[in-house]
Amino acid sequence: MAKTKRKSMNHPQLVRISKIHKKILSGTYPNTNELASELETSVITISRDIEFMRDSMMAPIAYNSSERGYYYYEKFDMPNYSLSDEDVEVIASAKILLSHFKDTPLYEDAKNIIDLLSQSVIKNHEPDYVNRIALPARPQIKYDKLIWNTIWEAIKENKIIEFDYNGRWNTETTHRRVRPYQLLMDDGIFLFGFSEERNAERLFSITRIKNLVITDTNFELPGDYAFETRCGGGKFGAFFTDEKYEFKIEFYGDARAVIREMVLADDEKLEEDDTRNTTIATFSSTQYYRIEEWLMTFGHNAKPVSPDWFVEDWKWEISEMAKLAEENK
Repeated sequence: MAKTKRKSMNHPQLVRISKIHKKILSGTYPNTNELASELETSVITISRDIEFMRDSMMAPIAYNSSERGYYYYEKFDMPNYSLSDEDVEVIASAKILLSHFKDTPLYEDAKNIIDLLSQSVIKNHEPDYVNRIALPARPQIKYDKLIWNTIWEAIKENKIIEFDYNGRWNTETTHRRVRPYQLLMDDGIFLFGFSEERNAERLFSITRIKNLVITDTNFELPGDYAFETRCGGGKFGAFFTDEKYEFKIEFYGDARAVIREMVLADDEKLEEDDTRNTTIATFSSTQYYRIEEWLMTFGHNAKPVSPDWFVEDWKWEISEMAKLAEENK
């Protein structure tokens, strides 16, 4: 007897079916109109999803005319796709690691797929120990969902985009034409790409992008487009310049223990000077501005040694802070 070939699901359908399953499982008797409205799709699409669940996933779905909605007439768990208990524990825990980005489409899509893959093994709830991994609350990322989706569509099709932009330092509005390479998730969401006006690669905070459109022009993605290759080995987030510098910083007090637990750059070297109670870090990076911001978090327990211009910038920043402190006396 020939086996019935199971139809495959694409990503959007996988997400929808995960949500439909949850609604039916809740016992609220959802109907196609309610599901279509909630999932922002058509009634026809929902009807096809339910048919797929019945025919290809063998879901025991029935319609209750008195409740005017769907229900499971016997116990049903979503297929586990041959995942082991250990596999499911890992991906369920990964959802927590993504929670810093819970207000982005990336998180919602990933969460729905993780839930769908894991439900049949962990019986529709996560074990208590999964919640023993957590990310402390951080400032939330602000973004425009339409901007995100438009950039993402341009990235997938390698289409040039145009938009108006206000920079962090240059607040004057400028019009940009950009080849989008990557979206970067940091303490904000940034677009990394090639700015044709500047004839150079640039970073753009998507919260400052306005009037975004996708052009009809395609571009060829370079083989070495990854942002991390522009950081000169540094690991300080979404910032870079064309020049790589070698930094030397001294750490004192409790900052010494913190630095020993971190990897600042690919070529980092730590030197211990116990006679001066100092740990000296030497490393290379193109991310001087982020390094200066990070350095200030250590207060009087850290001091830059080189390069000279970086030391002078640090001193200027401290002097400006001292002026503010004097004003508050």
